[in-house]
Amino acid sequence: METWEFGRTVRRWRDRVAPEAVGVRVGRRRRASGLRREELAALAGISADYLTRLEQGRATAPSAQVVESLARALRLPDAERDLLYRLAGHAAPGPDIVPSRLAPSVQRLLDRLSHTPVVVYDASWTLVLANEPYDALMGETTSWRGLERNAVWRNVARLPSRVVHTPQEQAVHEARLVADLRLTASRYPADRTLRRLITDLASGSPRFAELWDAPAPPPSTDTSRRKTVDHPAAGPITLDCDTLFVALDDLRITVYTAEPGTEDADRLALAIVLGTQSLQL
Repeated sequence: METWEFGRTVRRWRDRVAPEAVGVRVGRRRRASGLRREELAALAGISADYLTRLEQGRATAPSAQVVESLARALRLPDAERDLLYRLAGHAAPGPDIVPSRLAPSVQRLLDRLSHTPVVVYDASWTLVLANEPYDALMGETTSWRGLERNAVWRNVARLPSRVVHTPQEQAVHEARLVADLRLTASRYPADRTLRRLITDLASGSPRFAELWDAPAPPPSTDTSRRKTVDHPAAGPITLDCDTLFVALDDLRITVYTAEPGTEDADRLALAIVLGTQSLQL
């Protein structure tokens, strides 16, 4: 098909999506029934200018990551998602590729956690989705590109983080992430993107290369799964941190909560209010 058909299809599907169905706030005087271009761009984590060029056929080679992000933002069923991949010139991901799709049922679950910090990673620990409360708590993720979107890299490279770890805790956390990535590599040996990620990690981080060849750490005996986040405005917040696994799509969903009525709950609420207000400015 012609390359411009991709953009025309995105525009047609954008027009049919009700903003309320994807968590977009609308005003009383809104005329458009579907999503505005800047709204879809924000949901997909791409610039409005790039989406404009895609829709107008001036950009004709979107990456598979961009296609997946648009499919997720548009809440496409599997058949339409696969069509979007083909229109972009990509093969739809098969069972030998690390999946990054969010099934509609999983998306509905996340919609019900819209006031709770939630982050979703695929099996390579590459960011799939972070909601507004997560960005408010941890810092904005929308500008992350390339390796920055990978949690293994962010940890072994010691990129800035609001999570407070002792040196020993950080070392154990890194070792467990790398060991999990090694298991992922054994499940998806044909995934060239995954192989390239591992190569980039090994060449860019001696720490990663060391951990890749090291024995896996013993299973965690810590059942509390608590993390302290040092928020710049709300102060230190100690939270329960639970990671849920979506078996069919091999996803990791991490949810951050505080016990109601505690000082940590109040600080978390403050961080979310302050952060979501700044993200909307």
